[in-house]
Amino acid sequence: MKFTELPSGKSVKGEKISAFKSVLDAPKYNYILGAVHGDEVEGAHLAQELFNWLAETNEVDLPLIIVPVVNVDGFKIKSRVNANGVDLNRNLPSAQWTPEAREEKYFPGSSPLSEPENQFLVSLFKQYPPRFILSFHSWYPVINYNGACKEIADFLASFNKYPIEADFLTHPTPGSLGEFGPQEFKSPVLTFECPVLSESVTLESIWKENEEGFKKLFTSKIIENFKN
Repeated sequence: MKFTELPSGKSVKGEKISAFKSVLDAPKYNYILGAVHGDEVEGAHLAQELFNWLAETNEVDLPLIIVPVVNVDGFKIKSRVNANGVDLNRNLPSAQWTPEAREEKYFPGSSPLSEPENQFLVSLFKQYPPRFILSFHSWYPVINYNGACKEIADFLASFNKYPIEADFLTHPTPGSLGEFGPQEFKSPVLTFECPVLSESVTLESIWKENEEGFKKLFTSKIIENFKN
């Protein structure tokens, strides 16, 4: 499918944040996001592989917005946080946002939406309203969903056998995209957590164990037909 590059955003350090839009226009769009946490190379790799395939295939006809690397400053130096030391997935203005952080790596910023990376992301949401958001991370293999997208989580889990969690009850995420998307835009969010690299886990193996599920998901009618 064909994509056009949208006007880019800027990071804290003035680096370009690239975003791409499918040529298909629609009232609402499906989003694919990578590297919200810059040190999560596994999730970033999966997002990029999926984008590469979508850009090559003629089998998919969906309205899409893709931001392969959200936290460009952090990604360059393999840092979870951005150049201001802010966890971008705790900085969004959800109803649960708090200035408190359980650990330094979860620092939410001086105020919600204080960071230029998130300001750019929300500007995209306002211009191209989301109907479904797929955000790639890496922690341990789990599919976390917020909002009405359990059908998608179940479908992917049928291929990779990852566990599914509706809420991380023991790991609260105030100011996260999973909270903000459904609250502000009525858009469900699927946070796809990849396994982390080890002697037996490689970037290639992570893509291979998920390739079939994602290709079948995007060529099926599941995303197109689900009701958010």
